[in-house]
Amino acid sequence: MAENDDASRGPVSRGDVAPQPLFAVAAVLLGSFLANFDSRLTTIGLPDLRGAFSLTFDEGAWLSTAGIGSQILIAPAVAWLATVFGLRRVLGIPSLVYAAVSLIIPLVRDYPILMALSVVHGLLLGTFVPATLMIVLRNLPIRWWLPAISLYSIRVGFALDTSSSLVGFYVDHLGWQWLYWQGVVIAPLMGLMVYLGTPSEPVNRALLREADWGGMLLLGAAVSMIYAGLDQGNRLNWFGSGTVMALLVAGAVLFAGFLVNESLVRQPWAHVNVLFSRNIGLSLVVILLYTLTSLSNSSLVPNFLGNIGLLRPEQSGLLLLTYGALPMFVLVPISIWLLRHFDARVVVVLGFACFAAANLWGTQLTHDWAREDFIGIVLLQAVGQSLTLLPIIIMALSNSDPSRATSFAAYIQIMRLGGAEIGVALMGTWLRVREQIHSFYLGQNLAVGDTDVVRILKQLADHFAAHGAGSAPARAVGTLASFVQREANVLAYIDGFWLCFWLAMVALGFIALITRAPPGPFTPAPFGFAKMLLRKCGVPVT
Repeated sequence: MAENDDASRGPVSRGDVAPQPLFAVAAVLLGSFLANFDSRLTTIGLPDLRGAFSLTFDEGAWLSTAGIGSQILIAPAVAWLATVFGLRRVLGIPSLVYAAVSLIIPLVRDYPILMALSVVHGLLLGTFVPATLMIVLRNLPIRWWLPAISLYSIRVGFALDTSSSLVGFYVDHLGWQWLYWQGVVIAPLMGLMVYLGTPSEPVNRALLREADWGGMLLLGAAVSMIYAGLDQGNRLNWFGSGTVMALLVAGAVLFAGFLVNESLVRQPWAHVNVLFSRNIGLSLVVILLYTLTSLSNSSLVPNFLGNIGLLRPEQSGLLLLTYGALPMFVLVPISIWLLRHFDARVVVVLGFACFAAANLWGTQLTHDWAREDFIGIVLLQAVGQSLTLLPIIIMALSNSDPSRATSFAAYIQIMRLGGAEIGVALMGTWLRVREQIHSFYLGQNLAVGDTDVVRILKQLADHFAAHGAGSAPARAVGTLASFVQREANVLAYIDGFWLCFWLAMVALGFIALITRAPPGPFTPAPFGFAKMLLRKCGVPVT
C-alpha cells in the first residue's frame, strides 16, 4: 500500500554527485542567465525586430507570444526528461541546436518560417532554466546548494536590470542580429559546462516505460494556451475577442483534463499530491506575489522613463544597470549569509518590506521626474530582489521532498513563467484602464469657456503664432490635450506603484501564515546566530 501511494506522487528524482561542481555551477549560471536574457531582449527589442523583419504590429506581437509560449509548453516537463534521459542528453545536443537556430533566425524574411523557427527556438530555450535547477538538486553536494540556487535566483533581477542596456548596445553598436546571436556563443559553452560538470547517466528505462505522456502534453498545452490568451488579451480587448476567449477557455479545459489524467494513471508525472502541504502551497502563492510586486522594477520604472521621459532603452537601462544589477554582486552574498543564520521567513519579510518602501516612494511621482530621481527606488528594489526570490525558493525546497523534485519542479516552472505573464498582462491592463479613467476625469475639468482653459489656450496660441497664426489655435488645443494625456499617464503609473505596494503587503500577510520548516540542509540551526555571537564573546556554548 505504501509503495502504491509512493508511486502516485510521481517519479523519484535521484542523481550522482557532479565530478566537477564548479563546471556544474557554471552551467547553472549560463543556462539560467541565457534564458532570462533571451526572453527579455526579444521583448524589449521587439520594436527593432519588427522593423528588421518588416513585420506589422500584430505579426510582431504573435512572434513574441510564439517564442515565450513554446517555452511554457516544454518547461514543466524538463525536470522529468532530465530524470529519465540525464542532464547531458537534455542540455547537450539541444544547446547546439539552439545555437544553430539562433544563427539562422536573423537571416530569415519569410514570416511563416520565422514563426516556426521562433517556436523551435522557444522550445529549446525552455529547457535551460528547469534543467539547470535540476543540476543543483540532483548532482551538486549539499554544501553547494545555497550558492548555486542563489545564482539561479538572481538571474531574474539581473536580467531585468541589464537587458535594457544590452538591447541598446546591440542595436546601436553590433546590430540587432545579436539579440539572437548571443546564443550562438553562450549556448555551446553552457553545453560544454554541462558535459564537464555532470555525470554520465544511463536512460531510466523503467520510468520511460511508465511515461505519463498524456499528462505532460495536457499540462504544457493548457498553460501555453492560457499564456497566449493573457499575452494577447490586452491588445485584443480581452473578452471582446473570440481569439482570446478561445485560448483561455481551451486552456482551462485542458488543465481540468490534466487533473483528471493525473488522478487516473498508475504512475502520474506530476500529481498534485506533491503540493498537499500548507507551507508549499503558501510558498507558491508568495512566488506569484513576488513576480507581481517586482513589476515596479521590470515594468513601471523603465516604461515611465520611455513613455514620459522619452528615453531610449539604453538611456534608462544605464540607471537599472548601475543601481539595480551591479549592487546584486554585494547583496546576494549578504542574502546567503542571512539564510545561513536566520529563518528564511525573516529574510523574505525584509525583501518584501524593501519592495513596499520602493513602491510607496514611487507614488510621489510627477511628470518632472528624470532618470536620477529613480536612483533610490531602484536601489531599494535591488535589495528587495536579492532578499526575496532566493529565500522563497529555499522556503519551498525546505518544505518539499527533494526526491520528488521532478514533480515539484513542474509546478515551480508554471509559477515562474505563468506568474510573470499574469503580472505583465495585469499591469498592462491596469495602466491602460487607469489612464483612460484619469483622462476622463481630467477632461471633465476642462470645460469649454472655462477661464483657466481660455487663458492657457491663449498663451499657447500666442507662443505658436510666430510659426504661423492660422495654425496656432489648433496647435494650442493639441498641446493642451497632450498635457492632459501626459498627466493621465503619470497618475496611472502612480496607481501602478500603489498596486505593487499593496501586493507586497499581501505577500507579507501570506508569509506570516507560513510555519517553520522542518530541519534540513536549508534550515539554520536553532539559535545558531545567537550561539555564534556568544562564542565570539568568549562565552562557552554547547
